[in-house]
Order: sequence, then structure tokens, then C-alpha cells
Amino acid sequence: MPPDTGALLEQSATAHRHRPPAPSPHRPPGALPRTPPARRPVKRLLTLALLLAAGLLTVAHQIRPAPYGDHLTSGPPAHTARARGGAVEAYDGRNLRWRYARPGRRPLSVLPTRGQAITVWDDGLVTDTDGRSVRWHRALPAASDWLRARGGAGVLRPLRRGILAVVTPSRIAAYRTADGDLRWVLPARAGCAFRPERAVRHGHALLVAQPCATGAWTAQLVAVDDLGKIAPHRTPLGNEPPRAGRPEHPRTEKALAPPR
Repeated sequence: MPPDTGALLEQSATAHRHRPPAPSPHRPPGALPRTPPARRPVKRLLTLALLLAAGLLTVAHQIRPAPYGDHLTSGPPAHTARARGGAVEAYDGRNLRWRYARPGRRPLSVLPTRGQAITVWDDGLVTDTDGRSVRWHRALPAASDWLRARGGAGVLRPLRRGILAVVTPSRIAAYRTADGDLRWVLPARAGCAFRPERAVRHGHALLVAQPCATGAWTAQLVAVDDLGKIAPHRTPLGNEPPRAGRPEHPRTEKALAPPR
């Protein structure tokens, strides 16, 4: 009998559907398909954009303004420093060693100490510079207007053991010169104000005038040293920088200052 023509056609179509695709002449069997050529330019553009963004971020980081507007022309340490014009200049004899400026700001008083220069500026900022870097910055609250009007006479007062007293009408603040750490604060009494230009040294103590509208004259004078206000049976702070394995406030139960 002649074969059924319809059955033959159906068998041929079924065999064609289940036949595996012929391998590409340009790709070995089992290899992953290649990225379509149209997608390659997109990947290149994305890579280029990422590299460009990274470069722009690096440049922006390098050209960002210095903190507090610091402009330091560095040099070796010097033992003499003074305010000159709008900058702090340090000298070794007649040789200029380094120069530190904050454009738009004016140094009011400079205190040279151990190859460093501590400066109070007209915007109420206190800085410490050693010629290689500006080691620390500290802001004096609510002092800029008073400083611009009265200047920085008597504001910076060195105490013992590397402690600096900064005297303004509203308070006396003490900082450790090694790192600018705030050690203690003594606010003026209500109705009174400190007069930094009238402060004097007596031994290890700094005597600061505190004129008041009312009250006995004995209350209008305070004595401080590196440990704070001098008073009977006070507790010392331990102002030395902390060391490994050594507590920052040793022997806090022992009063070092005798009654005065």
C-alpha cells in the first residue's frame, strides 16, 4: 500500500521541531553567547563615566578650602613669633621661618611657647602653630565682638604644666597646649566680668580682676592655676596628656592645693 502522505508530513514536521540547532560556524559547541555588538559601546560609556566621576571627586577633595581658612607657609620651628599685619610670622634672628594667615581675619595677640605660637584672632578663634602645621583650633564663645573692640591684651595667659588660660569677660577657659584639650572652665559670677588686661602672676597663681556691680572687694578677685580655681580642699584634675596604661586622672582623692 502506498504510504499515507499526511502521516509522512506529520513525522517530518515533528522531527524538524526536535532537531538540535546546528552549531554556529564561529562559536564552538557549548560556548557562551557573545555580547551583542550593540551593547559594547554602552558598557564602554559607563566605564568612562565612572572613571571621570572618580577623577572629579579626587580633584575636588584636593582643592577644597583649608579648615578655618588656614594659609600656612611652613618652615622650621622658631622661638620668636609675632603678629604682623594680617598674619603671624616666626623668626630665627632676622630670618623668616614660617608665616600663618587666615584671610579676612586678624591676629590680635601671639604667645610664643616652646617653638610654637598660640594666637587669638579677631573672630574668637585660638590656634596653635608649630611651623609645620596648625596643631589645633579652639573657638571662644560670644567673644568676637569684644575682641574686635578691645583687642587681645591679656587674653592668653600661660600656666604651669603646659596649661594655657584664655581669659575673656564671661569666663576663663584652660587648655592643654599639647593637644588643645579643654581642662576646666570658670565662668564669671552673675553681675561680674573678668578683666584680662588686669591679671597678674603671683608665684604659680594667676590673679584675675573680676569687677562686680555689688559685693565685697574680696569677691572681685579670683586666683587660678593649672588645676583651676584655687580653693581649700579642691580635687586636682591631672592635666598631663593620657598615656598608655596610665589613668588620665590619677589620685583624684588627694587635694594638692593647701588652703590659701
